[in-house]
Amino acid sequence: QVQLVESGGGLVQAGGSLTLSCAASGRTFSSYAMGWFRQAPGKEREFVAAIGWSASNTYYADSVKGRFTISRDNAKNTVYLQMNSLKPEDTAVYYCAARSPIATMRYYEYDYWGQGTQVTVSS
Repeated sequence: QVQLVESGGGLVQAGGSLTLSCAASGRTFSSYAMGWFRQAPGKEREFVAAIGWSASNTYYADSVKGRFTISRDNAKNTVYLQMNSLKPEDTAVYYCAARSPIATMRYYEYDYWGQGTQVTVSS
């Protein structure tokens, strides 16, 4: 079992930056691949970024590539999403998710989810 709690969301102007954190419970965090997904009102949940258990592999949606960076600290049981050059279209509820053993881009393949954190980018 893994419990996930996101934090770091908020309101930011276009062009600004935010860093989301996702704290995980459990002693086996390092064995899980982690993903970030987002969902805007009226839209389906979409993939943002994912990272393998060892952090050697990272994956990004085309829409965020070059602007967002996913990372993890297994000693702190935490995964991060650094978001730069934010755009109004990045506005959504952001969720972190965990699965084992490898990272994927499909939300339905993730077993554990956080409650989400709101990110709002004003123009």
